[in-house]
Amino acid sequence: MQDLREKYLGLIAEASDEASIEALRVQAVGKKGEVALQMRELGKMTPEERQIMGPKLNALKDEINSALGAKKAALADAALDERLRSEWLDVTLPGRGRPAGTIHPISQVTEEVTAIFADLGFAVAEGPQIETDWYNFDALNIPGHHPARAEMDTFYMARAEGDDRPPHVLRTHTSPVQIRSMEKNGAPIRIVCPGRVYRADYDQTHTPMFHQIEGLAIDTDISMANLKWVLEEFVKSFFGVDDVELRFRASHFPFTEPSAEVDIRCSWEGGVLKVGEGDDWLEILGSGMVHPKVLQAGGIDPTTNQGFAFGMGIDRIAMLKYGIPDLRAFFDSDLRWLRHYGFSALQQPNLHGGL
Repeated sequence: MQDLREKYLGLIAEASDEASIEALRVQAVGKKGEVALQMRELGKMTPEERQIMGPKLNALKDEINSALGAKKAALADAALDERLRSEWLDVTLPGRGRPAGTIHPISQVTEEVTAIFADLGFAVAEGPQIETDWYNFDALNIPGHHPARAEMDTFYMARAEGDDRPPHVLRTHTSPVQIRSMEKNGAPIRIVCPGRVYRADYDQTHTPMFHQIEGLAIDTDISMANLKWVLEEFVKSFFGVDDVELRFRASHFPFTEPSAEVDIRCSWEGGVLKVGEGDDWLEILGSGMVHPKVLQAGGIDPTTNQGFAFGMGIDRIAMLKYGIPDLRAFFDSDLRWLRHYGFSALQQPNLHGGL
């Protein structure tokens, strides 16, 4: 038995693969293996000899099986180590060939504008993009014969046959949000309303869908002077200039009285817009004092409250600030354009760090 022990433990130690281990198992402790043959010899021994040899043969069998199992596990570990070395991949390497995405200029400018007005004390209000005829036109003092209500300018929703109710529309401005906010919160109120709007127009400076932001401030003692100051502060912050000159031109909007178009002094040198200097003027928004009928439609008493409103195109001021020549490119989903004009996700607009 000592010879068998030394023989098989030596062969097991020298085995180099699992096939060799299996062959040694069959040869040593299989049904016809050498240890099994020794076990059969126990029947020819006396009871006293069996009491001595039986435990020794069982101990030998267990030792060989343990050696076989340990060697098999060691070979498996070695194979795994070799596989890990040959198939190793450094997962800490940065990704290759996939440039990071960018923030769309519309999203960036919307965040910039809302950050400025938030610093001035304006809250953000939102509303539905599909509006009733009343919220989009009637509550804003827009008469039924007004050109803006024609199908050549406004997208009307289809109605069921026999339905005589006024049709819903894709909102043509974010002013309906002002009516809804006045109904809900009353006065005093100070809000800006950014969002998508829709009009039937398409050229270099117009698209059927675009973006607006409108502002509303109502209290007992608000005047055009407050409007002028708010717009001056906005223009200085948005364009990053220390001083700016605004020009108010008399105009007409059904929802404000008096109404004014607002221009900024600027210059165009080499096709680059410079705000706050030069001899040119550029229109950027419309504004005015809220019409008493609009206040009434919003549930506010016009005899004790007054306020101002203004509105501008987010797409337009984005084009002016970042030198984008064609509005239609905003909606083309051209990756080259997006990479050129897009913003890093880490460039969060804030007044402290600069817009």
